[in-house]
Amino acid sequence: MKVAIATAVVGIAAAVTIWKVTVLRFEPKIPPPPPSGEATTQPAKPIPPEIAAKLVPDDRNRVYLTKSEWKQILTDLQYYVLREKGTEYAFRNAYFDHKEDGRYVCGGCGQELFDSAHKYDSGTGWPSFYQPIDPRVIGESIDHDLGYPRTEVHCSRCEGHLGHVFKDGPEPTGLRYCINSAALRFVPR
Repeated sequence: MKVAIATAVVGIAAAVTIWKVTVLRFEPKIPPPPPSGEATTQPAKPIPPEIAAKLVPDDRNRVYLTKSEWKQILTDLQYYVLREKGTEYAFRNAYFDHKEDGRYVCGGCGQELFDSAHKYDSGTGWPSFYQPIDPRVIGESIDHDLGYPRTEVHCSRCEGHLGHVFKDGPEPTGLRYCINSAALRFVPR
C-alpha cells in the first residue's frame, strides 16, 4: 500500500512539474491580449541589408538566420509564434476574418504559402485554409505540447512555425490548416 501511495505521489508531482514547464514557461512570453475587438498586429520592422541578403534562398530553397538576426527583423509576437512555436489569441488576430484577394506569405522569409481562394471560416478564430499553394512549401512534424499528438506545420524554407493541420476541414481535401496570423503576411493581388 505504501508503495502504491508513493508511486501516486511521484506521478502527481511529475504531472505538476510537466504542467509548470510546458504551460507556465510560455505564459509570460505572449504579449497581453489587445483591448476587445482589436487585432494583434504590430508594425513590421525594417530589414538591415546584411540580413536581407541572407533571406535569399539557397539552391535547396532554404534560408538560415541566427536567433539574434530573427529578433532584429521580427516583432515580438512574430518571434514568439514563428521561432518559439507560440500561439496568438483567437479572434484577435489580423487575418482570422480577412477576406481580401491575394496570397499569404511566410512572415519570416516571404515564401508564398496560402492563397485566399483556399481560405475559409472554420469558426476557430484563426485563419484556416484547406490546402497550401504547393505541398512542398509546408513541412510537418508531430508535437506533443498539449499531451497528445498534433501535426505541426512550418514553412519549408525557414522552418518558421505556422500552426497545425487537422483532418476536420472541408472538401476537396478534408484538411484544416489552422494558421497563426502572426506567422503570415498578406500580399494583395
